[in-house]
Amino acid sequence: MKLLNKSILVIITVVLFLQISCNDTLDQAPDGKISLDEIFSDHFKTSAYLNSCYLYIPIGGMNWPWQSRGPVSTCDDAWDNDDIAYHYGVSASMANGDASAESYPMTSHKYDFRDNQQYSRFYECIYYCSVFIQRIGSANVKTEAERNRWRAEAHLIRAYYYAELLKWFGTGLPIMREPFNYEDDFTQVQKPSYHEVVDFILEDCDFALNTAELPWRITSPTEKARLTKATAEAIKSRIMLYAASPLYNDGQDLWEKAYQINKTALKNLRDNGYELYKKINYPDIYANDDDNPQNQAHLPNKYSALMNEYFTQDYGYTTNPVDKETIYSSWATTGKAFEYDGIGCQADRKAGSVPTQELVDAYETTDGETVLKLEKPYLDEKHLQPNYNTNNTMYNPENPYANRDPRFYSSIHYNGSKRTCKWNHTETPECKDNYNLDPNGNGPVYRTRIISTWVGEPMTGIHETSRTRTRTGYYNRKYLHPNAGENQPIEGPAEKLYRLGEIILNCAETAAEAGHLQEAYQLVNEIRDRVNMPPLPAGLINNKEELIRRIRHERRIELALEPHRFFDVRRWQKPEGDLKDTDKWLTAMEITRHEKDGSFSHYTYKRKTVRSSERLCYTNKYLKAPIPMAEAARMYSLTGDDWQNPGW
Repeated sequence: MKLLNKSILVIITVVLFLQISCNDTLDQAPDGKISLDEIFSDHFKTSAYLNSCYLYIPIGGMNWPWQSRGPVSTCDDAWDNDDIAYHYGVSASMANGDASAESYPMTSHKYDFRDNQQYSRFYECIYYCSVFIQRIGSANVKTEAERNRWRAEAHLIRAYYYAELLKWFGTGLPIMREPFNYEDDFTQVQKPSYHEVVDFILEDCDFALNTAELPWRITSPTEKARLTKATAEAIKSRIMLYAASPLYNDGQDLWEKAYQINKTALKNLRDNGYELYKKINYPDIYANDDDNPQNQAHLPNKYSALMNEYFTQDYGYTTNPVDKETIYSSWATTGKAFEYDGIGCQADRKAGSVPTQELVDAYETTDGETVLKLEKPYLDEKHLQPNYNTNNTMYNPENPYANRDPRFYSSIHYNGSKRTCKWNHTETPECKDNYNLDPNGNGPVYRTRIISTWVGEPMTGIHETSRTRTRTGYYNRKYLHPNAGENQPIEGPAEKLYRLGEIILNCAETAAEAGHLQEAYQLVNEIRDRVNMPPLPAGLINNKEELIRRIRHERRIELALEPHRFFDVRRWQKPEGDLKDTDKWLTAMEITRHEKDGSFSHYTYKRKTVRSSERLCYTNKYLKAPIPMAEAARMYSLTGDDWQNPGW
């Protein structure tokens, strides 16, 4: 099928966002006040126009409604603690099935927010990119080096937006090589296949990679968030992983192609200085963090500290950054994560995205054994009956948080973990684990608190309706700076939108699926070795199905609470599949504290569903987001083709 040159959808976007006549729009810059000829006759205005192409690059992190994490708390990684207070929020709307092509919570929420309205906003910027590419060749630019770099960036920005559109909507979308003309006959627009759009993305990325003036790394804060060759490789890696996956491959075996692209991307990234984050660079903060669980030598777990450091520090824009793993980082910081995505009572705000029992179950014990059988983790639909791995001799259901993968401790606050910071409350006698730490009622002071999540603990205990307390028995730690508080208002880091750890796992998965089992095995073990987890059993080299299962499992652990799981559980399904095994029910851990003779005796643990009814966002239609209703209707009226995704 011939690739499309124009898009009627952009007309809609321009009218909505620029609010000027179509005739004028064709010859004007994004602000509608100056002609394109004037823009591209001036070096600095041309540069400013390129900035408009970056306008809607996703921010990620907590930049969803009410400082939530969007996809993270709309899969089985976490639960949004605001679902009671804001039943119209993203997580609650999805769980309640309050979704339609007119108002789909993840991409076109009725309450606008920054990483939303992807369809119209991304196409707006795709249009700007196409205008820039068309005009930059004759633009008045000071040097040819700048012209070449800017042109490459525009191609790459366009690829970024298309990759994001495919990630959400998973269907063929209008391809725009050139900006539209007002006189175009849009009735001739044809719908490309998903894979034609993928090929267009690869083409734009390759153009950028073949431009000598485009750097591999941003080394100056003044160029923060500009795209690089490394970003191009990362986009290619992810989009080909998705394209080869069951939901999108149209019955074709694309794994070898995906593997070759990923193998090349990974090699080029390594050759240009990208590597896993393996060293604690701020030991005064992290290596001596007594809140980290102690190892057998009664010293803080350095691997847990390492990962906590990586996810709570921003990328440094220098020629030799300490963080050589991050490929592309958001330009915006998360904000005060300790207020909106940590332990609610610390600043009397909210708990945010609280990890699920399903995520906790995923972390292996330190001997490398899984806690549950991966082929069937639960014996019942509601996940209340775990299917334990009988080969695991280290896991004890009566002491469930001992001897776990270091990434568990760096990512999750659990019953008995600790946090040292300024607490904005006074401990009362009901706070039985902490009252003796503050018996004089000193109140808001910098001190260590045990994070007690048992039923009845008045500050951090599990609760069904409080937005400051956990709904699941756990709190998010992954993005929480160890000591951040009102006396140290350290903002959460910018979201790491692409990082080498993901690319290694992308390459491992494609290698395994394509039959390169030895290479896949080595790659996944590289991720595990970083945190001192033992290699996978050597026998998996001869067991493709089981190796793929373990690689998928490793993805869940390594990329936990990052916005990947939402898309992974979808792309692993066939087009006729659904999400009932992962997204229909989510569970919490209800812990009861027992006493004997007035002193602590022991805990008992009971699983329960987070809410009494099933979540409704598990059916087949939720595998892909709907094309906004107005856009799909316009395309149907113009072309006679149904552009809408199944079920919407």
